[in-house]
Amino acid sequence: MARIKTNSEDVKMLARLIRAEAEGEGELGMLMVGNVAVNRVKADCLDFRNLRSIRDMTFQRPGGFEATQKGYFYQSAREKEIRLARRVINGERQHPASNALWFFRPTASCPGQWYNQANTGRHKSHCFFAPTTVNCPNVF
Repeated sequence: MARIKTNSEDVKMLARLIRAEAEGEGELGMLMVGNVAVNRVKADCLDFRNLRSIRDMTFQRPGGFEATQKGYFYQSAREKEIRLARRVINGERQHPASNALWFFRPTASCPGQWYNQANTGRHKSHCFFAPTTVNCPNVF
């Protein structure tokens, strides 16, 4: 069963987002960015209240994804990334992004916390951060 409700356009948008945000991180990195995206739709907490769709999450302001401000995001979705998007929509989770709501690319090492959210780990260039079960139970 899917973790969030989507249609074919949502899947393509998520596919474009994960490619634009993490293509250089490989398939696993793109899956992790997809985990963060799906978690934000599911969360209904903190910075992500009232996000009910992939579109709401993708274009959230402030706090949305940088990739939406660049032309690469607006290229057509490719089959490879569409398959990855479906995997995360259908519930596949990859540590350290399993319950993460944030990620970023630091210039050095990952900090232990980011805006009071715990570091859950790093994959290549991205550090991932998750809320607590008390703050965001829907993510877990």
